[in-house]
Amino acid sequence: MLFSIITITYNASATVGRTLQSVAEQTCVDYEHLIVDGASRDGTDAIVDAAPGAERRRMLSEPDDGIYDAMNKGICLSRGQYLIFLNAGDKFHSPGTLQQIADAIATGEQPDVIYGQTILVDNEGRYVAPRHLTAPADLTYRDFARGMLVCHQAFVARRDRVPMYNTTYRYSADYDWCIRCLQQSRLNRFIDDVLIDYLDEGVTTANRKASLRERFSIMAYYYGMLPTLWRHIGFIFRFLHHRREVGKSVKRNATL
Repeated sequence: MLFSIITITYNASATVGRTLQSVAEQTCVDYEHLIVDGASRDGTDAIVDAAPGAERRRMLSEPDDGIYDAMNKGICLSRGQYLIFLNAGDKFHSPGTLQQIADAIATGEQPDVIYGQTILVDNEGRYVAPRHLTAPADLTYRDFARGMLVCHQAFVARRDRVPMYNTTYRYSADYDWCIRCLQQSRLNRFIDDVLIDYLDEGVTTANRKASLRERFSIMAYYYGMLPTLWRHIGFIFRFLHHRREVGKSVKRNATL
Protein backbone atom coordinates (compact mmCIF):
# COMPACT_ATOMS: atom_id res chain seq x y z
CA MET A 1 0.00 0.00 0.00
CA LEU A 2 1.06 3.59 -0.49
CA PHE A 3 0.57 5.11 3.00
CA SER A 4 0.85 4.08 6.62
CA ILE A 5 -0.94 6.69 8.71
CA ILE A 6 0.29 6.37 12.30
CA THR A 7 -1.71 7.82 15.20
CA ILE A 8 -0.25 7.82 18.72
CA THR A 9 -2.79 7.90 21.54
CA TYR A 10 -2.90 7.88 25.31
CA ASN A 11 -6.13 8.65 27.14
CA ALA A 12 -7.24 10.51 24.02
CA SER A 13 -10.99 9.87 24.13
CA ALA A 14 -11.72 13.62 23.90
CA THR A 15 -9.76 14.16 20.68
CA VAL A 16 -9.17 10.93 18.78
CA GLY A 17 -12.65 10.81 17.22
CA ARG A 18 -12.09 13.65 14.78
CA THR A 19 -8.74 12.19 13.74
CA LEU A 20 -10.35 8.84 12.96
CA GLN A 21 -13.17 10.55 11.08
CA SER A 22 -10.71 12.62 9.06
CA VAL A 23 -8.83 9.51 7.94
CA ALA A 24 -12.01 7.59 7.10
CA GLU A 25 -13.25 10.49 4.92
CA GLN A 26 -10.22 10.47 2.62
CA THR A 27 -11.03 9.90 -1.05
CA CYS A 28 -7.70 8.08 -1.48
CA VAL A 29 -8.02 4.65 0.12
CA ASP A 30 -4.51 3.31 -0.56
CA TYR A 31 -3.55 3.35 3.11
CA GLU A 32 -3.51 1.54 6.43
CA HIS A 33 -4.24 3.37 9.68
CA LEU A 34 -2.19 2.25 12.67
CA ILE A 35 -3.27 3.28 16.16
CA VAL A 36 -0.44 2.89 18.66
CA ASP A 37 -1.95 3.37 22.10
CA GLY A 38 -0.17 3.55 25.43
CA ALA A 39 -2.69 1.36 27.29
CA SER A 40 -5.31 4.08 27.70
CA ARG A 41 -7.85 3.76 30.51
CA ASP A 42 -10.40 6.35 29.41
CA GLY A 43 -12.28 4.47 26.70
CA THR A 44 -10.02 5.43 23.80
CA ASP A 45 -10.08 1.81 22.60
CA ALA A 46 -13.88 1.75 22.48
CA ILE A 47 -13.95 4.94 20.39
CA VAL A 48 -11.42 3.44 17.98
CA ASP A 49 -13.40 0.21 17.71
CA ALA A 50 -16.63 2.07 16.92
CA ALA A 51 -15.16 4.55 14.42
CA PRO A 52 -15.61 4.23 10.65
CA GLY A 53 -12.75 2.83 8.58
CA ALA A 54 -12.14 -0.30 10.66
CA GLU A 55 -11.31 -2.35 7.56
CA ARG A 56 -8.08 -0.36 7.06
CA ARG A 57 -7.20 0.10 10.70
CA ARG A 58 -5.02 -1.83 13.15
CA MET A 59 -4.54 -1.03 16.82
CA LEU A 60 -1.79 -1.90 19.28
CA SER A 61 -2.47 -0.98 22.90
CA GLU A 62 0.25 -1.60 25.47
CA PRO A 63 2.44 0.44 27.84
CA ASP A 64 5.24 2.38 26.19
CA ASP A 65 8.13 4.61 27.16
CA GLY A 66 6.70 7.83 25.78
CA ILE A 67 5.44 9.17 22.47
CA TYR A 68 8.64 8.55 20.50
CA ASP A 69 8.88 4.97 21.69
CA ALA A 70 5.30 4.58 20.42
CA MET A 71 6.25 6.16 17.09
CA ASN A 72 9.10 3.67 16.73
CA LYS A 73 6.58 0.88 17.28
CA GLY A 74 4.46 2.42 14.53
CA ILE A 75 7.40 2.40 12.13
CA CYS A 76 8.07 -1.26 12.90
CA LEU A 77 4.41 -2.18 12.34
CA SER A 78 4.01 -0.15 9.15
CA ARG A 79 3.65 -1.73 5.70
CA GLY A 80 3.12 1.37 3.54
CA GLN A 81 5.65 3.00 1.26
CA TYR A 82 5.25 6.38 2.99
CA LEU A 83 4.68 7.30 6.64
CA ILE A 84 2.35 10.01 7.94
CA PHE A 85 2.20 10.72 11.68
CA LEU A 86 -1.26 12.08 12.52
CA ASN A 87 -1.77 12.19 16.26
CA ALA A 88 -4.97 12.37 18.28
CA GLY A 89 -6.68 15.72 17.71
CA ASP A 90 -4.91 16.40 14.41
CA LYS A 91 -6.64 15.83 11.09
CA PHE A 92 -6.22 16.07 7.36
CA HIS A 93 -7.26 19.48 6.10
CA SER A 94 -9.79 18.10 3.63
CA PRO A 95 -11.10 14.74 2.35
CA GLY A 96 -8.87 15.16 -0.71
CA THR A 97 -5.61 15.77 1.17
CA LEU A 98 -4.30 12.21 0.99
CA GLN A 99 -5.02 12.16 -2.76
CA GLN A 100 -3.03 15.41 -3.12
CA ILE A 101 -0.06 13.72 -1.51
CA ALA A 102 -0.51 10.61 -3.67
CA ASP A 103 -0.59 12.78 -6.81
CA ALA A 104 2.61 14.55 -5.72
CA ILE A 105 4.33 11.18 -5.28
CA ALA A 106 3.21 10.06 -8.75
CA THR A 107 4.57 13.20 -10.43
CA GLY A 108 8.04 12.56 -11.89
CA GLU A 109 10.74 10.80 -9.92
CA GLN A 110 9.59 9.26 -6.65
CA PRO A 111 10.42 11.67 -3.81
CA ASP A 112 11.81 10.74 -0.43
CA VAL A 113 9.97 13.50 1.44
CA ILE A 114 6.71 15.28 0.60
CA TYR A 115 5.66 18.23 2.73
CA GLY A 116 3.20 21.11 2.92
CA GLN A 117 1.59 23.72 5.13
CA THR A 118 -0.23 23.50 8.47
CA ILE A 119 -2.85 25.56 10.30
CA LEU A 120 -3.64 25.55 14.02
CA VAL A 121 -7.10 24.62 15.30
CA ASP A 122 -8.64 24.61 18.78
CA ASN A 123 -10.28 21.77 20.71
CA GLU A 124 -13.45 22.25 18.67
CA GLY A 125 -11.55 21.98 15.39
CA ARG A 126 -11.99 25.69 14.65
CA TYR A 127 -9.28 27.69 12.90
CA VAL A 128 -6.97 29.55 15.31
CA ALA A 129 -4.05 30.82 13.22
CA PRO A 130 -1.52 29.81 10.59
CA ARG A 131 1.47 27.99 11.95
CA HIS A 132 4.18 30.42 13.07
CA LEU A 133 6.63 28.93 10.53
CA THR A 134 5.84 28.53 6.83
CA ALA A 135 7.10 25.59 4.81
CA PRO A 136 9.43 26.82 2.02
CA ALA A 137 9.26 25.75 -1.61
CA ASP A 138 12.81 24.38 -1.42
CA LEU A 139 13.91 22.43 1.61
CA THR A 140 17.12 20.81 2.84
CA TYR A 141 18.21 19.79 6.32
CA ARG A 142 20.16 23.05 6.61
CA ASP A 143 16.90 25.01 6.53
CA PHE A 144 15.88 23.49 9.85
CA ALA A 145 18.60 25.64 11.45
CA ARG A 146 15.83 28.28 11.44
CA GLY A 147 13.52 26.01 13.41
CA MET A 148 11.09 23.27 12.48
CA LEU A 149 9.92 24.85 9.23
CA VAL A 150 7.61 21.93 8.45
CA CYS A 151 5.19 20.57 11.01
CA HIS A 152 5.90 16.92 11.79
CA GLN A 153 2.36 15.92 10.75
CA ALA A 154 2.77 17.59 7.34
CA PHE A 155 6.12 15.84 6.74
CA VAL A 156 5.59 12.62 4.74
CA ALA A 157 8.64 10.37 4.47
CA ARG A 158 9.49 7.24 2.51
CA ARG A 159 9.41 4.22 4.79
CA ASP A 160 12.65 2.68 3.47
CA ARG A 161 14.62 5.86 4.19
CA VAL A 162 13.42 6.85 7.66
CA PRO A 163 15.50 6.41 10.81
CA MET A 164 14.06 5.44 14.17
CA TYR A 165 13.31 8.23 16.62
CA ASN A 166 16.05 9.00 19.13
CA THR A 167 14.23 8.32 22.40
CA THR A 168 16.91 10.02 24.49
CA TYR A 169 14.96 13.14 23.49
CA ARG A 170 11.67 13.15 25.38
CA TYR A 171 10.01 16.17 23.77
CA SER A 172 11.79 17.15 20.53
CA ALA A 173 12.81 13.88 18.89
CA ASP A 174 10.51 14.73 15.96
CA TYR A 175 12.72 17.73 15.16
CA ASP A 176 15.84 15.56 15.21
CA TRP A 177 14.04 12.88 13.14
CA CYS A 178 13.01 15.32 10.40
CA ILE A 179 16.58 16.63 10.14
CA ARG A 180 17.93 13.09 9.75
CA CYS A 181 15.27 12.26 7.16
CA LEU A 182 16.28 15.32 5.15
CA GLN A 183 19.96 14.43 5.43
CA GLN A 184 19.21 11.11 3.73
CA SER A 185 16.70 12.46 1.22
CA ARG A 186 17.69 12.82 -2.43
CA LEU A 187 14.47 14.50 -3.57
CA ASN A 188 11.90 16.52 -1.62
CA ARG A 189 8.57 17.61 -3.09
CA PHE A 190 6.57 20.62 -1.90
CA ILE A 191 2.77 20.86 -1.90
CA ASP A 192 1.87 24.54 -1.65
CA ASP A 193 -1.34 23.95 0.24
CA VAL A 194 -2.55 23.28 3.77
CA LEU A 195 -2.29 19.56 4.46
CA ILE A 196 -2.88 19.34 8.19
CA ASP A 197 -5.10 20.94 10.84
CA TYR A 198 -2.89 20.74 13.93
CA LEU A 199 -4.42 20.81 17.40
CA ASP A 200 -2.95 23.85 19.10
CA GLU A 201 -2.12 23.04 22.70
CA GLY A 202 -1.53 26.66 23.60
CA VAL A 203 1.56 28.81 23.58
CA THR A 204 2.66 27.52 26.99
CA THR A 205 2.58 23.78 27.65
CA ALA A 206 3.69 21.76 30.63
CA ASN A 207 6.84 20.58 28.86
CA ARG A 208 7.63 23.66 26.83
CA LYS A 209 10.86 24.61 28.62
CA ALA A 210 12.23 21.08 28.45
CA SER A 211 11.29 20.88 24.78
CA LEU A 212 13.07 24.14 23.99
CA ARG A 213 16.19 22.99 25.81
CA GLU A 214 16.23 19.79 23.79
CA ARG A 215 15.67 21.65 20.55
CA PHE A 216 18.55 24.01 21.32
CA SER A 217 20.81 20.99 21.95
CA ILE A 218 19.75 19.42 18.64
CA MET A 219 20.36 22.67 16.74
CA ALA A 220 23.78 23.11 18.30
CA TYR A 221 24.70 19.52 17.37
CA TYR A 222 23.77 19.87 13.69
CA TYR A 223 24.45 23.56 13.04
CA GLY A 224 27.02 24.69 15.63
CA MET A 225 26.75 26.34 19.04
CA LEU A 226 27.53 29.97 18.12
CA PRO A 227 25.17 30.17 15.10
CA THR A 228 22.45 28.58 17.24
CA LEU A 229 22.92 31.17 19.98
CA TRP A 230 22.60 34.03 17.48
CA ARG A 231 19.51 32.54 15.87
CA HIS A 232 17.76 32.19 19.22
CA ILE A 233 17.83 35.93 19.71
CA GLY A 234 15.64 36.21 16.63
CA PHE A 235 13.51 33.26 17.75
CA ILE A 236 12.49 35.18 20.89
CA PHE A 237 10.99 38.02 18.87
CA ARG A 238 9.36 35.56 16.46
CA PHE A 239 7.77 33.68 19.34
CA LEU A 240 6.39 36.84 20.97
CA HIS A 241 4.85 37.98 17.68
CA HIS A 242 3.24 34.59 17.15
CA ARG A 243 1.83 34.54 20.69
CA ARG A 244 0.16 37.91 20.11
CA GLU A 245 -1.38 36.73 16.84
CA VAL A 246 -2.71 33.51 18.37
CA GLY A 247 -4.17 35.48 21.28
CA LYS A 248 -6.01 37.79 18.89
CA SER A 249 -7.42 34.84 16.95
CA VAL A 250 -8.61 33.07 20.11
CA LYS A 251 -10.45 36.23 21.18
CA ARG A 252 -12.11 36.51 17.74
CA ASN A 253 -13.26 32.88 17.94
CA ALA A 254 -14.66 33.43 21.42
CA THR A 255 -16.93 36.19 20.13
CA LEU A 256 -18.40 34.08 17.28
